[in-house]
Amino acid sequence: MLFMNLGYEEDFMVSRLFGRGRLLFHDKSENKRHCDVFLDKLEFCHDIPFKDRLEVDELTIPLAELILEKMQIVKINQKDLIDTVMLLREHEIGRTDSETINGRRIAQLCAAEWGLWRTVTMNLGRVGEYVSSADKLHKEDKQDVQSKIEQLLKLIEEEPKSTGWRIRARIGDKRKWYRDVEELSR
Repeated sequence: MLFMNLGYEEDFMVSRLFGRGRLLFHDKSENKRHCDVFLDKLEFCHDIPFKDRLEVDELTIPLAELILEKMQIVKINQKDLIDTVMLLREHEIGRTDSETINGRRIAQLCAAEWGLWRTVTMNLGRVGEYVSSADKLHKEDKQDVQSKIEQLLKLIEEEPKSTGWRIRARIGDKRKWYRDVEELSR
């Protein structure tokens, strides 16, 4: 009802497809904005659970989930790479949520699901490549972001993996490990 009162229209196709997990609203004004509402978890290429995490930050989802929102995209684009660089540049990697990117949370989720691990580690590599070739970034900024990527990868590597993760790792890339976002919207 809030969105309707603000001039948004509900996308009923998305509601029918994802009704219990996702709602989408479109702003019919000249702004042409849209708002995705996810309930309990983000469901795109991989699931990112929000259970017991929405209270961590007053205004948004926690920084770890913001990073994962970008890093779970298999066909990542330049905008998502830039967003990730900015998040890494502006926040330290830590083991808690207090104004830091909770590397422990990221590592735990990656250790529970091989597919998420595969996509996140692959994309962290892509972020590193992007930073290395970014002409507009200062040397110190590049070093800072690369250092934080290394910290995250180390935390992910050191986190004990689940039995399911180890079994799925044997199959590797031979079998698809993610959902195609395009298939979700059909």
